[in-house]
Amino acid sequence: MDEALQRVNGAQLTQLMFPNFDVTAERELIASGVAASPGAAAGRIVFDSHVAEEWASRGDEVILVRRETTPEDLKGMVAANGILTTRGGKTSHAAVVARGMGKTCVCGAEDLELDMDAKRVVTPGGTELSEGDVISIDGTSGEVFLGSVPVQDSPVVQYFEGKVRADHDPLVHAVHRLITHADQRRRLLVRANADTPEDSLRARRFGAQGIGLCRTEHMFLGDRRQLVENLILADSGDDRQAALDALRPLQKGDYLEILESMDGLPVIVRLLDPPLHEFLPDFTELEVEWALAKAKGARLEDDRAHVFEAVHKMHEQNPMLGLRGVRLGLVIEGLYEMQISALLEAAAELTKAGKHPRPEVMIPLTATVQEFEIMHDRADQVLAEVQEKYGVTLDVPIGTMIEVPRAALTAGEIGAEAEFFSFGTNDLTQLTFGFSRDDAGSFLPTYVNQRILASEPFQTIDVDGVGELIRIAFERGRATRPSLKVGICGEHGGDPRSIAFCHETGLDYVSCSPFRVPVARLA
Repeated sequence: MDEALQRVNGAQLTQLMFPNFDVTAERELIASGVAASPGAAAGRIVFDSHVAEEWASRGDEVILVRRETTPEDLKGMVAANGILTTRGGKTSHAAVVARGMGKTCVCGAEDLELDMDAKRVVTPGGTELSEGDVISIDGTSGEVFLGSVPVQDSPVVQYFEGKVRADHDPLVHAVHRLITHADQRRRLLVRANADTPEDSLRARRFGAQGIGLCRTEHMFLGDRRQLVENLILADSGDDRQAALDALRPLQKGDYLEILESMDGLPVIVRLLDPPLHEFLPDFTELEVEWALAKAKGARLEDDRAHVFEAVHKMHEQNPMLGLRGVRLGLVIEGLYEMQISALLEAAAELTKAGKHPRPEVMIPLTATVQEFEIMHDRADQVLAEVQEKYGVTLDVPIGTMIEVPRAALTAGEIGAEAEFFSFGTNDLTQLTFGFSRDDAGSFLPTYVNQRILASEPFQTIDVDGVGELIRIAFERGRATRPSLKVGICGEHGGDPRSIAFCHETGLDYVSCSPFRVPVARLA
């Protein structure tokens, strides 16, 4: 079996983990993009998330086609068979979310001419497709085909989901034996990136040993987005507190379900991280609304004028480098305390019910030890209050996400205060190279083809640059706190070559999307 482990690699297992097209079927290639999330899917084109939900609810199979997706598109992405975008790369929003759901996705199909207003897309060959027309997408190759290509399901995934027994299929039986033996040989733990109870349970079925990244921003969508907008735009302490009070029970309910589904296993919860513009009305649309009103000699209603002024004041030229991560927790009073309180109260209630929750709190985007010290002190205060209120003792590690080069270089100072490090390799790669992870897909293939780079750095860790920062942070953090737990939770956590680097460096765990857990276990 040891020899078998050397002969079978993660890429080969990946091919078995996702649905694929019938190789004997005819197909007409109409476009190509970035292979963002493996698998094969066919369905009717829809251009809006609410349409995807509506059509899927009546039994239609749909492909959601967008320029790029945002958190607001999540429900449509869940409803769709697959996602196709004309912008973005392997670490764009569409790609990351699709991989987390095991959903087929092709990004960056720039040759497609998309007209969202007319609800149509024109292929490079001049074929015009309207909403309702059928296409097929291959997330493994990045190809887009006209019409419906027959799709074959993966028996290996059905096995991991508990739908078929290992001894019912020779291929599945072989995978079972291989993965089981890999578990006995490996040192690295494998956790999952999961944000919902459904993803958490799926991660357990696929063999995850906990959650390495629970992104709380995905809990603030839909009807809750208005509450977050109210919080951000609050004019007074009372308004801010009202928004926090409305959000607290919703957050607590989320955490209760996730902690219970992962009972006995660690769950790292990352406090709110994304840039503000994802939770505010679109600034350009507000400008257009204001300009139209002015042209007509009218004025915006008082409430809209207030929103416009507030959004204009908070508008950022580069939101990814703006008010996000720990900066949000420092600027918006009570935000992180509310999230921590909701998490710890959920853990306390489960503890009193005889469960074994293991929450861990992660402060995102730390750049200085001073930022972390302030948030750690606030978390300790909340912990003391919750323990007194419920009469329980909770062991809750407080750590940080290392995704800023400065944090890696000053990891000795931060490690003296933090109980764990988790490398956010997507942002760390972006900030180290100066590449936008949403836009670099347009030129990175050229860099690889011309051998400027050995591989795309958002897919496989750049060992010489990003990897060196990881080594520095690991060594300096462990030097000041020998018990420091260290792992990665970027998308590299499911890439076999990146996993090999993590093993060689001495990290404790990798964390990846649930559907990539078996590949990580083998790697």
